Amino acid sequence: NSSNSAGLSNNFSTIEPTDFIHQSINDLAKSRGCSTDITGRSISRYEAATIVNSCLGDVAEVTTLERSLIDEFSSELALIRGRIDGLEARMNDYEAGAFSTTTTLDGKAVFNMNAINGNTELNNASKKSAITEAVNFAYVYQMNLNTSFTGDDNLYVRLKNHHGWANSGIKGPTYLNEGGDASNDNLEVDKIWYTFPLTDKWTATVGPRIENYYMLAATPSVYKAKVLKGFRFGGHGAAFGASTSTGAGLKYEAGNGFATSITLNDKSAANTTGLLTEGAQTKVNLMGAYTQDNYHISATFTSQRNDFGHLEYYGTKAIADQKNDVDGWALRAWWRPDETGTAVPSVSVGYDTVSYSDVTSGYNEGAGYNVGLNWNDLFQPSDTLGFAFGQPIKGEDPVAGQADDVDAFLWELYYSFKPNDSIEVVPAIWGGTDVYSDKDDDIFGAMLQTTFKF
Repeated sequence: NSSNSAGLSNNFSTIEPTDFIHQSINDLAKSRGCSTDITGRSISRYEAATIVNSCLGDVAEVTTLERSLIDEFSSELALIRGRIDGLEARMNDYEAGAFSTTTTLDGKAVFNMNAINGNTELNNASKKSAITEAVNFAYVYQMNLNTSFTGDDNLYVRLKNHHGWANSGIKGPTYLNEGGDASNDNLEVDKIWYTFPLTDKWTATVGPRIENYYMLAATPSVYKAKVLKGFRFGGHGAAFGASTSTGAGLKYEAGNGFATSITLNDKSAANTTGLLTEGAQTKVNLMGAYTQDNYHISATFTSQRNDFGHLEYYGTKAIADQKNDVDGWALRAWWRPDETGTAVPSVSVGYDTVSYSDVTSGYNEGAGYNVGLNWNDLFQPSDTLGFAFGQPIKGEDPVAGQADDVDAFLWELYYSFKPNDSIEVVPAIWGGTDVYSDKDDDIFGAMLQTTFKF
């Protein structure tokens, strides 16, 4: 029992490979990209706590399972962090200009080479940018800063720049997971928010640049989208679409798997329209979720006003162009096997519905679905095979005189492997039919991506 241990004597009970907590720690290390592999060998409680501290010491949000591991090894973690804090405090006496002892920095650099057959037709349909079918070489450079002031809170700041994404800018069918604005080559504050506990079960978050899904009660999908942004979160659809803005949220975790959250985002808070005015572009999400180690179910209600505008990430052109106020539901579920390295994948599914108000042209409703499969450790440790497919949200129940929307279909297939603990390589292909506005919008893309984490 760790509570009876003292110092660093390693006088701890042994955790065997057959123990469930051993598998949980191994899964944690792989999912967080930590540089360790304990497959097939027993470990002490102190070594387990060291892994938990290394993987979760500087993250902004933790899952229910990760919180359970923190609670399980709380005594060992307190000992480890106390010694680290003392060492860092002594080093600060010698290092002028060093970070605060409570600030950590990590980051990544991404190199991406991609090309998309069918882009010329999409350019004709979108009228948004002069995209072509030529090969692009793009990059992302990102730094994550996490600072705690009380030990329980966190100030998160993300610095980021990117360039070269000119041919993958149609949000939805070609918008890549690591992509961004084609012309932005400036290092800037991309995200900033502050999270703090209200009680042992309530957590609050507020920030001038945040997306709603960072404040959710639980993770709606375990599928790791490596290609298209639209396949994140069980479908970047009705509720979880990307739109960085001023936001605030409350999260309640009951401790038995049940959790709920309410989030508010306002895109007008930073301009002359102002926060929560009559003309403000707002989105409110309310999630209820039940999560266990191997499965999750949730429902999220979303209400969006004054063309908040994010449905294009996983929707047809008709849905992206619809400007009416909209309410919607995002239903999510996932399951993952006890063991990795087998033919049985994790499965994440999503189904979205939207309903528009006061429609005079276009569609009264819309719906879409998403399925994501991941095989982890399939051929070697820390590799992932991923396959996702689905129908982006398409318009339904057209008003008089409006033609039926296209039956869009998208898919992606990738293989992720690590030459070492800090580098990930992802070759991938993706494609789809009728993906945007008409039956000529068929695409096929290929990419090779390398990520360097530090």
